[in-house]
Amino acid sequence: MSSHSTTLILVLVVLIILSAYFSATETAFSSLNRIRLKNLASGGNKRAKLTYNLSENYDELLSTILVGNNIVNIASASIATVLFVSAFGEGIGPTLSTVVMTLVVLVFGEVSPKSLAKENAEVFAMFSAPIIRVLIFVLKPVNFLFSLLKRGLRKLVKVNPNRSLTDSELLTIVEEAEQEGGIDKTESAMLRNVIEFDDIEAIDIMTPRVDVVAVPKNVSKEEIARLFRETGYSRLPMYDETIDSIVGIIHEKNFYSYVWGTEREISSIMKPAEYIPPSMKISTLLRLLQQNKLHMAVIVDEFGGTEGIVTLEDVIEELVGEIWDEHDTIAAESFHQIGDGSYRVFCSTDLDDLFEFFHIHSKTEASTINGWIIENLDRIPCVGDSFQFKSLVFTVTRVENNRAEEIIVKGEPLEEEEEEEEE
Repeated sequence: MSSHSTTLILVLVVLIILSAYFSATETAFSSLNRIRLKNLASGGNKRAKLTYNLSENYDELLSTILVGNNIVNIASASIATVLFVSAFGEGIGPTLSTVVMTLVVLVFGEVSPKSLAKENAEVFAMFSAPIIRVLIFVLKPVNFLFSLLKRGLRKLVKVNPNRSLTDSELLTIVEEAEQEGGIDKTESAMLRNVIEFDDIEAIDIMTPRVDVVAVPKNVSKEEIARLFRETGYSRLPMYDETIDSIVGIIHEKNFYSYVWGTEREISSIMKPAEYIPPSMKISTLLRLLQQNKLHMAVIVDEFGGTEGIVTLEDVIEELVGEIWDEHDTIAAESFHQIGDGSYRVFCSTDLDDLFEFFHIHSKTEASTINGWIIENLDRIPCVGDSFQFKSLVFTVTRVENNRAEEIIVKGEPLEEEEEEEEE
C-alpha cells in the first residue's frame, strides 16, 4: 500500500468522525431540554450560556451543521471511490465503494452518534458548542444565502409561526415530569390545577342556593349568634324577603365586636355583596375578590335570582386542593366498598370522580351526581329508585330536599372494552 493510499485512508477516517460529530450535534441541539439549559446558564455556566445562545438562532445553527455534514459525506464518498477503484478496478470499484460507504456512514456517521447524542443531549451540545460557533462564523456567507432562500420559500409556502405552548402541551410536560420523578404526585396535581385554572367557571365551584345558609334582614341578634355558633361560618349572607334578594354580608368578627350586646342595628355592620354571573372564570373572580377585599360573591342567574354563592376559599381550593378547618365535617371515603361487589357513594362527590372510578363514559349535561341520576330516572329521585348503566346498577338510598344524598352502586368498574364501545 502506497503512502498516498495510507494518507487517503486516514483522511477518510477523519471525515467519518466529522460526519458522526455533525450528526450527533444536530440531534443534541434538537433534543436538548431548553429549560434545563437555561437554568444552567442562569447559574453561571458559560458553556451552557453559549449553547443556549446558539440554540436561540436554530436556523443558522442547523444550516451550518447540514452544510458541514454534507461536505464531509460527499468528500468521504469521493475519497472512498478513488481508493476502491485503485484497489479493485473501474468495473467493480465504484459499486463496492457505494455499498461499503453507505453502511459505514449509516452505522458510524448517522445512527450510532445520533442515538448516543439523544441520550446525553445537553452534555454533547455543550461539548460541541465552541466548535459550532467557529463554523457558524466561517460559513456566514453560506448561511446568509440560505436565509434569503428561506424567506423566498416562506412567501410561497404559508407557515404558522406560532410556537407558543398550549395548555394541553403544558399538561403533557407536567405528566412526563411526574413519570420521570422530577415532581411528586402532589406537585403534579397543583401544577395541573394552575394550568386548568382559567377554564373553570364560578358555577362549577359554587355552593348551590339550596345549601346556602342565609338570614333575613329582620332577624334577631340571638338567631345570628346561634347560626354562627352552629355552622362555624365566619360570614352569613343577609337577604330582604327572599334569598333571591341578598343585600349584604355579615362578618362574625364585626357582629361580636360592634353589635352583640349593644343597641346597634345589624345593618350597620353589613358589607355590600358582590354579584357575578355563573359563567365568570374563577381566575377573574379571584382578581375581583382581591381588588375589592372580599371573601364572598353571590352568583346571579339569568332571571336575577340567587343561584348560589362562591367564597375565596372555594377558589383557592381549586389550586391547592381541599382545605379543612376545625369547623368542617370531613366526609367518609367517597367510594366505600360494602361487600358483594357494591359501593356506597356520597352524592357530594364530583361527577367526574364517579365516572373516573367506574370507568364510565356518558354524554351528559349534568354537573353533579344528583343531576346525572335525574337524567337517567327522568324524575326527582326517591329512596329505592334504581337504574342500570351497562353492567352497573345505581340505587338511591338517601334523599334530602328532593336531592339524592347517597347511592349504592352494584358491580365492578367497567372494563376497557366497554369504555371503548361507549366512546
